[in-house]
Amino acid sequence: MTLGNGNQIRLADLPLRPELVGEEPYGAPQLDVPVMLNVNENPFPPSAKVRAQMGEAVRELTKTINRYPDREALGLRRDLASYLGFGLTSDNIWVANGSNEVMTHLLQAFGGPGRTLLAFTPTYSMYPEYARNTHTNYVTVPRRHDFTLDAELVLGAIREHRPDIVMICTPNNPTGTQTPVSVIGEICAATDAIVIVDEEYQEFTEVPEDSALALLPRFGKLVVSRTMSKAFALAGGRVGYLAAAPAVVDACRIVRLPYHLSAQTQALARVALANTAEMLGQVDVLREECQKSQQWLRRLGLQVVPSQANFCLFGRFADRHAVWQQLLDRGVLIRETGPDGFLRVSAGTPEEMAAFRTALSEILHHQKMIGPDEETTK
Repeated sequence: MTLGNGNQIRLADLPLRPELVGEEPYGAPQLDVPVMLNVNENPFPPSAKVRAQMGEAVRELTKTINRYPDREALGLRRDLASYLGFGLTSDNIWVANGSNEVMTHLLQAFGGPGRTLLAFTPTYSMYPEYARNTHTNYVTVPRRHDFTLDAELVLGAIREHRPDIVMICTPNNPTGTQTPVSVIGEICAATDAIVIVDEEYQEFTEVPEDSALALLPRFGKLVVSRTMSKAFALAGGRVGYLAAAPAVVDACRIVRLPYHLSAQTQALARVALANTAEMLGQVDVLREECQKSQQWLRRLGLQVVPSQANFCLFGRFADRHAVWQQLLDRGVLIRETGPDGFLRVSAGTPEEMAAFRTALSEILHHQKMIGPDEETTK
């Protein structure tokens, strides 16, 4: 054995799992720029009143910070059930550190070696990461040409691939496309697989109450995933949750690590839920900004995917990275994601969206646009 400076060891020198060799850490660029429109956050922070309540809640719990937090987060789960409605109770709710951990718990419980997760692309780019990290086989099937899903397409894919888990993101990231609840009902009625409906952006839709939550009494293997990172303006708090049959919650409790959700996280989330109307007070503004952006981009002659979320996908550019870079050079950060030639912009404040429109207008006449069936330069 050769001894040397431990700090100089390379990743390639470590006994990494074979499927991780050559992989890079996932994550959107985190850059200090004036206008950040790349990760679909709510750009409006909590009010001074809510921040004061959060501060007081955290200050109070420091009196017992030497003790472990509520392992089951029962108070927070009750609050989330009350927020969702649909007759749900705390027994129907599981909560974790962001939807990333919620999804990981689900795949730890229902995925794993010899099991398959089916998703429909383009869709959220973390799904293959969840599958890889839990040794779950990941299979994808393309969406329709307009990025929609219907029961015929999904059920055909289920018959072909026989998955253990079916993932439906609605509104879909990165396209913003919504899948009707009636379609989800048809899918659940025709499969024995666990069906996860990822509703992270549901509050931004035109009718937020039109949710797969309504199907839970009928289907015991249906899971609806939500988050407080988007509409609730609590991305830094890291709170994701799901609604499902109590047995699904118990399955997540088996695989979760004890004391996984800090006392601070639970306290911040409960304050936010106690101020739901205020925390969601800017959702209408963001929904309007997103719709205005789609209309403006179409007037420029760009291809825009109709979105029911707080972001929209637009293009198609022969070299989308060049467009992304030129926007960044002007202090505007958006996301280079989705199908070739497309970019995604989040809804920001009216001032941020004005800055985005100004920057894009300055560079568009230098960019080559391509049709739906043309190839990009990369």
